[in-house]
Amino acid sequence: MDIAFLLNGESVTLRDVDPTRTTLDWLRDTRGLTGTKEGCNEGDCGACTIMVADAHGAKAVNACILFLGQLNGKSLTTVEGLAQGDQLHPIQEAMVERHGSQCGFCTPGITMSLTAAHLNGDQNHDDVLAGNLCRCTGYAPIIRAADDATHEAVPKGFDPCAGTMPDTADEKDPTRPETLDELAHALMTSPHSTLIAGATDVGLWATKALRDLNPVIFLNGVKDLKDIHIRDDKIRIGAGVTLENLRGAIAPHYPHFAEMLRRFASIQVRNVATVGGNIANGSPIGDTPPALIALGATLHLRRGSETRAIPLEDFFIDYGKQDRRPGEFVEAISFDRQPDRLRVYKLSKRFDQDISAVLGAFNIAVNDGTVEDARIAFGGMAGIPKRASHVEAALIGKSWSEATIRAVLPMFEKDFTPMSDMRASASYRMETARNLLLRYWHEDQGLTASVLEVQP
Repeated sequence: MDIAFLLNGESVTLRDVDPTRTTLDWLRDTRGLTGTKEGCNEGDCGACTIMVADAHGAKAVNACILFLGQLNGKSLTTVEGLAQGDQLHPIQEAMVERHGSQCGFCTPGITMSLTAAHLNGDQNHDDVLAGNLCRCTGYAPIIRAADDATHEAVPKGFDPCAGTMPDTADEKDPTRPETLDELAHALMTSPHSTLIAGATDVGLWATKALRDLNPVIFLNGVKDLKDIHIRDDKIRIGAGVTLENLRGAIAPHYPHFAEMLRRFASIQVRNVATVGGNIANGSPIGDTPPALIALGATLHLRRGSETRAIPLEDFFIDYGKQDRRPGEFVEAISFDRQPDRLRVYKLSKRFDQDISAVLGAFNIAVNDGTVEDARIAFGGMAGIPKRASHVEAALIGKSWSEATIRAVLPMFEKDFTPMSDMRASASYRMETARNLLLRYWHEDQGLTASVLEVQP
């Protein structure tokens, strides 16, 4: 594959390279740009953070799970590209002045995260740095540096997209489709290809499982996959929409869903991870499927010229098994617009950057004091994202009261047989699933934890 991009303003063309080589390995081993560090090599620690920009803006990304093939047509900035001559970038200056570094290993990644945020005017430093692990400095001086830099303008000469983008191949590359038709044709021609969108999951197949992913098809050029359509009656989300873009689009309509997405991994991951990837990979602890199932979402699939639509919950058959045929791909997800009764609760060992032990999504419609409809879905309670169908059935038609809620709690044992693992015990998962339904009712009544009476 030929790959063309800008590196710190320099035009770069790579010919006949392995498109699944990571950007981190190429930067350090081939280009000698060792400011970008290797820490976890799985997108968790942020030491490898770089900035990738295109016509749609600049964003912080983890280089360790970003494949070279994803860089085509982009502009890449590393920590070596921030200063202009002897003049440091305001973020670099502030980090020095505020003593924001001790051992220094994490510092380049932190600097890149803050630089992207500074460029975009994002002053929510806690969220910005949630994906950057610092073991020795402590975050107080780093936050002070970030606060200082917010008062400084972006340097006039600092433009991540400055430079002349080199031309690549003369003919169409089928591994980089630009339309849905081209993608459908490429996948029918090579039905067992690995589809790569954000690579936040697939990247670990390469860096940790050491799998050969070829042949591959890169999806980031398919613009139709990135569309979000919000109409009066329906919301349709393309499979290639990033989780950060989904968070912004969904927040005015389902703020609880958006708030849960704020805890989905880190900004570096959300900037590239896609809705379709989180669904298609079929993880039982993927955070978006339970919320979408609770909204009654429909999954849209395509194989060649043939399309089909199924309820999202029917896509998940068993652990590691989904209803997707060879050559078929996830095109979009849609659901009806409805009053916001959705609440999504994520339980994990830490607030930021953690995998769910249990994630519960509740969407219960109440009319004149009676439960009219109920859709309840969980992640972490089974080998797949799964509805609590017995609990739902027990609720519908009953009065919306605490007595009803407590009466249906035993039905959870008919819906789930959770397992014990490093994240939680089976008994914890069952107990918290019940408690989340109680929490939903209490919050719906306007009660908070500080005024709830403790029940035996």
